[in-house]
This record gives sequence, C-alpha cells and structure tokens, in this order.
Amino acid sequence: MGNVKDLMGMIPGMGKALKDVEIDDNSFKGIEAIIFSMTPYERENPAVINGTRRKRIALGSGTDIQDVNRLLKQFDETRKMMKMVAGGGPRNMMKMMRNAKRK
Repeated sequence: MGNVKDLMGMIPGMGKALKDVEIDDNSFKGIEAIIFSMTPYERENPAVINGTRRKRIALGSGTDIQDVNRLLKQFDETRKMMKMVAGGGPRNMMKMMRNAKRK
C-alpha cells in the first residue's frame, strides 16, 4: 500500500497537515503486534478486555501492559471523536476540542 505518510495524504485535508511531518513506518509495528495478539472477539468488543486479557495481549505482543492500555484508550477516544463528527458535525467537534483543552 505504500508508506504511511502517502496513505494518510489520501485522507481529505490531511495532505496539507502532514506536509512537514515525518512518520516512521516502523512506529506502527508495536500497535500491529498488540492488535494481532488479540482474539477476533476482543478486536470486535474491546470492552471485554480485562486485566488478565491485557496481560496476555502484552506478553503475546512483546509490549508492556501500559502500551496495551494506551492503545485501548486511544481507540476509545478516537471512537468518541468519530461519533461526534458523524452525529453533530463540526460544531460538536469544536465543543469537544474546547473541553479537551480544559482538562
């Protein structure tokens, strides 16, 4: 598929934002390893991932439990953002960004 920067450049509006940014293709290998260490059920239902499952995923991916936690949190935040964009458009997105700055 090509490198990550070229792929992200295909997303509308991202081409200009990534003009001066260098993205290392190897930076996604840890994320990929974590995802591949999950069962198909866990990938579809990340809410079921408890402490024992997190430990198994971390051991299977060669990462720390904190890395698994970080990925799950990023996924949850991205999911919330996508719901905001889909549900209310730019107005809700701006509200969410303002609230995030306050935290």
